[in-house]
Amino acid sequence: MAAERLDTETRQEQIKKAVLEIISTEGIGKLSTRNLASKIGVTEGALFRHFSSKKEIMLSILDDVKNELLADQERITYSSSLTAEQKLFDFLCRHITYLIENKGITILLFSEAAHMNEPLLKKGLREILLTQKEYISRIIKQGMNEGVWDKSLNVENVATLYMGIPISLNIEMILEPGTVKQEKFCERMIGLIKRALEKK
Repeated sequence: MAAERLDTETRQEQIKKAVLEIISTEGIGKLSTRNLASKIGVTEGALFRHFSSKKEIMLSILDDVKNELLADQERITYSSSLTAEQKLFDFLCRHITYLIENKGITILLFSEAAHMNEPLLKKGLREILLTQKEYISRIIKQGMNEGVWDKSLNVENVATLYMGIPISLNIEMILEPGTVKQEKFCERMIGLIKRALEKK
């Protein structure tokens, strides 16, 4: 029984990976059950033994973002051993690494949510974005309290600036696939945010 469950989990991961691959390389219009089944080498009927619908697949991918990326960002935000500057670096670089490893997963989910007009998917994405904004705001406030960043700045505005970074990364990944280097992008964006935060 345990082996059967493991096999199901493995197949579900293959299906989700194939979904992201199809959307990122061929576009949303090509995400059909036929193409998906062909991509992973199973019948369409076999797909529905693991997920009951395309919506269920997308919601499972959304849960992965929460359980992997968001959980890591929460741990970084509430760490008692890191300075605000360390948290900012770890938070952003984890975000960028996750997006690159998962083919710009959030923008793909946004595109699919709009395409499907799926309320649950939109709601889940909104919750993720609001939570990330809350976390980055806490890190900014910590830096202000530590005396390293300008206290006169509007935290909401700086947090909004941060939220634009993943979108910029996703655009680069779409326009120039395979050329984005995680380390360089992270360093460039950290420099940008620090300049916005530093005391004048």
